[in-house]
Parts: sequence; structure tokens; C-alpha cells
Amino acid sequence: MAEKRRTGTTSALDGGDREFAFTVAEFHKIREMLYQHAGITLNDGKKDMVYSRLARRLRSNRLTSFQDYLNLLEQDDGTEWEAFINSLTTNLTAFYREPHHFPILADHMRSLAHKRPFKIWCCAASTGEEPYTLAMTAVDTFGTFTPPVEIVATDIDTNVLSKAAAGVYDIDRLSKLPTATVKRFFLKGTGSNEGKAKVRPELRKLITFGQLNLLDAQWPLSGPFDVIFCRNVMIYFDKDTQYNMLRKFVPLMEPHGLLFAGHSESLFHAADLFRLRGQTVYELARGKAAVGKAAPHQR
Repeated sequence: MAEKRRTGTTSALDGGDREFAFTVAEFHKIREMLYQHAGITLNDGKKDMVYSRLARRLRSNRLTSFQDYLNLLEQDDGTEWEAFINSLTTNLTAFYREPHHFPILADHMRSLAHKRPFKIWCCAASTGEEPYTLAMTAVDTFGTFTPPVEIVATDIDTNVLSKAAAGVYDIDRLSKLPTATVKRFFLKGTGSNEGKAKVRPELRKLITFGQLNLLDAQWPLSGPFDVIFCRNVMIYFDKDTQYNMLRKFVPLMEPHGLLFAGHSESLFHAADLFRLRGQTVYELARGKAAVGKAAPHQR
């Protein structure tokens, strides 16, 4: 094992003996590349996480150093970039996470029952728990497995999207759901699939999954949407990136549209775009619904 250097800005990171040397300079370069390509900001406390996740990519590519991996990324045509982004994105999720949002969503659906279809964009689909919760809420609200609702679910991570599209979960992922909910919306596996459950096909049909990077200049979406769920995403972006993303939401929303944010996220720095309606639920700021686009960010 190579000796780890511990001097200057290129000193190896603390953490004891490791399979690969990992310098501070290499960590900073990785952090810069992730921000440039995905808008995600990593703090110094993420060093060990970055090492453990990217060490797998070094092994997979049969590389012996992080510098070799950085060189590979610079020459890559897109395949390894996808694996790089997938490795460093966090996908913590659950069914009915932050449950206070779903009665608000149901009320909003009822208030627009005359509208066909009711369109929802879930922009951080992860492994599917959130979009499937949206679909279950729609089914419960309209009392049918064919509600007048269309759900678009996107994520930057193609690995989790494939799991979301499959809709298969370990039974323990459903442990906090009421038994009646599980029986209504899931099919329990048997034989080789014992211990797993799959969402009912009627539920799956309500959702269109697709890859999307919120940092891209153009989004392949056709709005306008009645609701956008963007929960626990903005915490990974700096304020400027958050604002630019929020500004792009505005023309994609109906005048009555609602934006649902995460419990630790605030849109006060974008008060010219959105105003608070309820607990981490926002509506378009006065005047934005009329013009359909955001004004330049005023500092």
C-alpha cells in the first residue's frame, strides 16, 4: 500500500489506512466537478462518503489511484460521468414521507376536480416511494384506480430510476404503512420473490419516469403543472443554484399551482417568485401567475 502524504494542500485525508490514497486536492476537484455537473454542493464533512462511494468506481475500472479516476472522467464520453453522479447522490426516501403534505395535495386535487388531467411533477423520484405515494393519494382522492391525474417523476440518478420504474420493494420498506394500504396498492411476492412486494400495475400506469438533471439549461418537460414536488433537493444546492432552479419552475406552473418543499428548506430568498401558503407549501408570488415568467434575480 502506498504511503499517504500528510503535508500541504495535497496531503492525504485522515481516516487511517485505506486501499487508495485520497488527497485533499483530489477531494476538492471531485467536489468542484460534482457542482459543475449536478449543482450539488458537498461540505468538508463528506470526505469519507466520497471516498467510500468512489473507491467502488476505482475498483470497477481497475484503477489504482483517484488521480487516474479524475483523468478517466476528463476523457469520458458520458458513461462514467453517469456512474460518478449516481455514486454521489443521496437517495433517502420513504412512502408518505412528511405526511402533512398529502392531505393538502388531496384538497388541491378536489378543488380542481373539473380540470382534466391534473398534472404533477415529482422532480426527485429516487427509488419511487414519493411518486407512488402521489399516485396512491390520487387514487384515494378520486376513489378509482384511473384518476384524472398524470404524474411525471424524474431524477438525475439512473440507477434509482430503474428501481422506481420496476416498483418492487422489500417488505420491510412497507412496514410503516397501514395493512389496508399495503393490501390495496401492492402485490406480495411468492416463491423466489417472497419477502418483496410490487406496486399494482394500475398505480404504475399513472407515472412516467425519466432522467433529468435540474442543472440542465433545458428541461424536456411539457407543463404546465398543477403541482411540483421538489422536496429535500434544494438542501444540496447553494442559494444561487436554488434561485435559478426556482425561476425555471415558474413558467412550468399553472397560475393556481403549488410547490411542495422539504421540511428543512426555505424559499424566503426567492420571495419574488414564491410565497408561503402553508407548512413548506408555496404558491406563485403575486403577479407571477399573470406574467408566467420570473423577473431577474434582484440582489
